[in-house]
Amino acid sequence: MFFIIGLWRNEKSRQIILQIFVLLFIGWFLSWLAGNVASNFSALGKDISFDFLSIPAGYDINQYLIEYNSRDTHLRAAIVGLLNTGLVAVLGIILATVLGVSVGIIRLSNNWLASKIAYWYVEFTRNVPILLQILLWHGIIINSLPHPRSALNIGDVSFLSNRGFYIPKPILENGIELVYLFSVIAIIFAFLFYKFSKKKQELTGVQYPVLWINLSAIIILPIMGYFISGMPVSLEIPVLKGFNFVGGIHMSPELSALTFALGVYTAAFISEIVRAGILAIDKGQKEAAASIGLKPSKIMKLVVLPQARRIIIPPLTSQYLNLTKNSSLAIAIGYMDLVATLGGISLNQTGREMETMVLVMAIYLSISLSISAFMNWYNNRVKLVGR
Repeated sequence: MFFIIGLWRNEKSRQIILQIFVLLFIGWFLSWLAGNVASNFSALGKDISFDFLSIPAGYDINQYLIEYNSRDTHLRAAIVGLLNTGLVAVLGIILATVLGVSVGIIRLSNNWLASKIAYWYVEFTRNVPILLQILLWHGIIINSLPHPRSALNIGDVSFLSNRGFYIPKPILENGIELVYLFSVIAIIFAFLFYKFSKKKQELTGVQYPVLWINLSAIIILPIMGYFISGMPVSLEIPVLKGFNFVGGIHMSPELSALTFALGVYTAAFISEIVRAGILAIDKGQKEAAASIGLKPSKIMKLVVLPQARRIIIPPLTSQYLNLTKNSSLAIAIGYMDLVATLGGISLNQTGREMETMVLVMAIYLSISLSISAFMNWYNNRVKLVGR
C-alpha cells in the first residue's frame, strides 16, 4: 500500500501510470466499438468482407492516369480514383503555393493599386464557400469554351474545348533508356552543384547562378540523350472523331475546374500566412540588408523569406491538408476521385458501405499523415538550431 502511494506521489511514475490507464481505456473502447459493429452486422445478416474488390466494377471513369475500363475490378477503380485525388492535390498545392506567396508579397507592396487588388482577392475568395467556387469555375469552363467541332486549335497538335484540353501523348520506343540515364545524371549533377555552390558561398561569399545552371543541365542533358539514342519518342496526336477527340493526353474540364478552384481558394489563406510571416521579421533585418546595397528583390529573396519560412511552414501544412481533403468535393462536378469511385459508385453497387468507408477514411488518413510527416521533416531542416 505504501509502495503504491509512493509511486503515485512521484511525478514521473504518476505520469506513466496515467498514460497506461488512458491506453487501456482507448483499447477497451475500440474493442467495444468493433464488437458492437460486428453484432449489429450479424443481426442484419451481413458480414464484413473485402471480396468485392475483386469483382468487375462495371462503370467508366472519365479521367485516369493508368489504363482502365469498365471490366476492371473495384480495386483498380479505387486505385484510379486515388491517383486522380493525388493528381488534383499535387496540382492544387503547386498552384496555391505559387499564387499564395505572390499575393502575400504583393499585399505588402508600396503600389496602392496592386495592394488593394490583392486585398480584395483575399477577402472575396476566402469568404465564399469552396463548393460554390468549384461549381462556378466548372460552369465557366463548360459554358464559355467552344464545342469539340469548333475547338481552339493550337498548332494542329493541341485542342481546347468544353470537353477538355487535349495534348499530344508521348509514345516511348526502344532506346529511351539512354534518355532516362542522362536525366538521372542531370539530377545528380544539379544536386551536387547546389551543395558545392552553397558551401562555396558560405566560405567565400561567391554566388553562382545555381538556378539557371541546374535548369540548363536538367533540360539539355536529356535532350542530348534523346538525339544520341535516335529520337526514341513519337507523339500520338489527338484526332476529332465523331463528337469528341480521341488519342493524346486528356485533361478534363472537371480536373481543370477543381484544380483551379482549390488552388485559388487555398492561395487566399496562404497569402495571409506569408504576409504574417514577413511582417514578423524585424525591420532591422531589411535595413541592414539595404545598407550593404542589396536591391529590394534580393532583400526579399535572400534575407526576409528565408527567415519568414520558419514561421510560415507550420500553418502552411494545415492549408495543404485542407486542400487535399477539400478535393473530396469533386463529386459535385463529376470528377472521379477516391470518394466518387470507391466511396460512391462502388459503395452503391456492392452495398458494402462499412468496408468502402473504412477504406476511404484509412486512405485519407494515410495521405494526411504523409503530408504532415514530410512538412515536419522539412520544418526541422530549416528551423533555427540553438547553440
